Amino acid sequence: MTLALYGHPFASFVWKPLIALYERGVAFDFRMVDPDHPENAARMAALSPTGQFPALVDGDREVTQSNAVVEYLDLFHGDAPPMVPEDVREALEARMIADVFDDYIHAQTQRIVGDALRGEDERDPRGVADAHVLIDRCYDWMEPRLRDTEWATCGRFTIADCAAAPALFYGDWVHPIPERCSALAAYRARLLSRPSVARVVDEARPFRSFFPLGAPDRD
Repeated sequence: MTLALYGHPFASFVWKPLIALYERGVAFDFRMVDPDHPENAARMAALSPTGQFPALVDGDREVTQSNAVVEYLDLFHGDAPPMVPEDVREALEARMIADVFDDYIHAQTQRIVGDALRGEDERDPRGVADAHVLIDRCYDWMEPRLRDTEWATCGRFTIADCAAAPALFYGDWVHPIPERCSALAAYRARLLSRPSVARVVDEARPFRSFFPLGAPDRD
């Protein structure tokens, strides 16, 4: 039975399992969750406690949360090196860096974008300002760790890079990487040139008009 991934191509957290699927060369059906596919939206609502995508269905197995989907693929699908390294020390490092990108860049970017979708009387300027501060601090924290290395950790492409790709792609749109973080900017460029990442960027391109802050005319 073919795997089914529920989500939307423009959704940043959906990029993580998509990148892992492409890296591992795994065949799957993409189930678009949008108003034109109410059956998929209904299924997604049942799969996740909050109805938020992504979710993976593999026969009678249902996996939600992007990191869990990536690790599930490591265990059961594809022959490529696992996104979470087999060495437990490296696995800890890769998960830690993935969490840093998820929590301090990715989630903060979503906080800023989510605020832009609210009505004027519901805006949270303090929350947005705090999100910008967290992103900036994370950029500075990652900068020295990315000097003289190709990928985020462990000497190869891992779950940390799966997390970094959408975090830095959209993060740079809402909080541009400053000139002082040249290693981080170069790392983002390397991510975008990786075939699996370039593919998700291209698949999301038709939906850029959805971006409430105005999508930049660049990747």
